[in-house]
Amino acid sequence: MKDNIVLIGMPGCGKSSLGVVLAKALGYRFIDSDLLIQEREGRLLSQIIEEEGLEGFEKIEEEVNASIEAEKTVIATGGSVIYGPTAMKHLKEIADVIYLKLPYEEIAERLGDLNQRGVAVHPGQTLADLYDERVPLYEKYAGLTVDVYGMDIRNSVAEVIRQLGL
Repeated sequence: MKDNIVLIGMPGCGKSSLGVVLAKALGYRFIDSDLLIQEREGRLLSQIIEEEGLEGFEKIEEEVNASIEAEKTVIATGGSVIYGPTAMKHLKEIADVIYLKLPYEEIAERLGDLNQRGVAVHPGQTLADLYDERVPLYEKYAGLTVDVYGMDIRNSVAEVIRQLGL
């Protein structure tokens, strides 16, 4: 096992919530890369997307994720992190990358307004389109896939720990 754990997956799959509890369970630090982006830029994700467009946002996201240096840390990423090959290469080098998998129907139920939430969506793109586009990328970059459907946080954390062999 590597020194860090990176969580990837669709918005609403529980990366941040599960990440905090996982970090506590392992005695690790916790970083939410979306918060790092907001802190660096001094703006909300939705403002960055509105002002910079998707390409500008994805460039910023890639820079921030590619610059993360951590030790014994759980890192929850934004759902669009997988569009940045440089960032994903870096994250795979410093961490075990875990895809938190949920079916589309569950993601749709959990998410409210995509724009309000700061989800990077192209004009006219539906959540279903986004899901279909991203899932193959999550699967490509994941070292482990944990299906968290039907699990509460406690059981999801236990499953991640089990699959990591800890």
